[in-house]
Amino acid sequence: MTVAVAAQVEPHLEAARTTTLIAGRHLKPTAVFDTYWRFAAARQQMYLARLHGIPRPWTHDPILSQYRFTNCYRAADRVSQHLIRDVIYRGDQDWDEVFFRTMLFKLFNRSSTWQLLTAAIGTPSWHDYRFDRYDSVLSAAMTGGQRLYSAAYVIPPPQLGEIRKHRNHLRLLEMMMAASAPARIAEAASLREVFTLLRTFPTLGNFLAYQFAIDLNYTAELAFDEMEYVVAGPGARDGIRKCFGPQAHGIETDIIRYVTDTQEEHFARLNLSFPTLGGRRLHLIDCQNLFCEVDKYARLAHPDIAGISGRTQIKQHFRQDTAPVTAWFPPKWAINDRLAAAPPNPA
Repeated sequence: MTVAVAAQVEPHLEAARTTTLIAGRHLKPTAVFDTYWRFAAARQQMYLARLHGIPRPWTHDPILSQYRFTNCYRAADRVSQHLIRDVIYRGDQDWDEVFFRTMLFKLFNRSSTWQLLTAAIGTPSWHDYRFDRYDSVLSAAMTGGQRLYSAAYVIPPPQLGEIRKHRNHLRLLEMMMAASAPARIAEAASLREVFTLLRTFPTLGNFLAYQFAIDLNYTAELAFDEMEYVVAGPGARDGIRKCFGPQAHGIETDIIRYVTDTQEEHFARLNLSFPTLGGRRLHLIDCQNLFCEVDKYARLAHPDIAGISGRTQIKQHFRQDTAPVTAWFPPKWAINDRLAAAPPNPA
């Protein structure tokens, strides 16, 4: 039975879902497609309420209250915030060093691992990098039962002659630096070219190469438009299937672009208020991530609508982090002052 959620509107307000033409195909959106927009509006209101110190409850939606979902804007999530604020823009701004720090952080994608390294060796630097020094810190932590990797997604280790996963990832980073990856990426003509360059390194498949390309694009060195290129990850493909059915197979990137281009139309169609991030619209990476999140949400809200994976439960429950929510984004986006001045937007 479908769970009744606050993110949904009354049935008499339901807008008619008509066939939509995308990439030459006539697609019939399911009920999950409208939930996609309601989820986005409710999740963004939660983020802004927390950002401005409004106490709980931030939502009356039982699914959003109980389970963990990422923010609508990828760069607003805690790990991305740590990467942008404390890794990319803090420390030596030489491009080789920024690239090294960014990739070292992302290969583990866990703030506590970065804090472990910085506490032991100071700010990580390619200039004085030594494999044995980094390995000793990480191996000791692992032996002590500390988790080194994020549970957000799997980062498979390359087979580069080491026994332990983290050692192979350090070797991968060495390989990237030896192959002049920073210089080659700095010379790239497009975000897609950055993705293609990253894709040449062992175990960096389409999903990871795209995610890492977005992370590197947060830096001051690169200035590609996030509307330029997108890759649909497995979670997003699942969400797209739930929104549009089997006919969506093979045109997932076209669908992501469609929802990104028409976001204002759909928020208005459903009479939803979506406060943007300092005037910044949802971009391709954000809408890609939202499909992944609505896949999880729909497991409980729309259990009758199947995706690809067949998963029926949401693994991660919400646990409030006592650290304050931060909102500091790449200065080139020119939204930090606007966010600091913006008043709370109550749900």
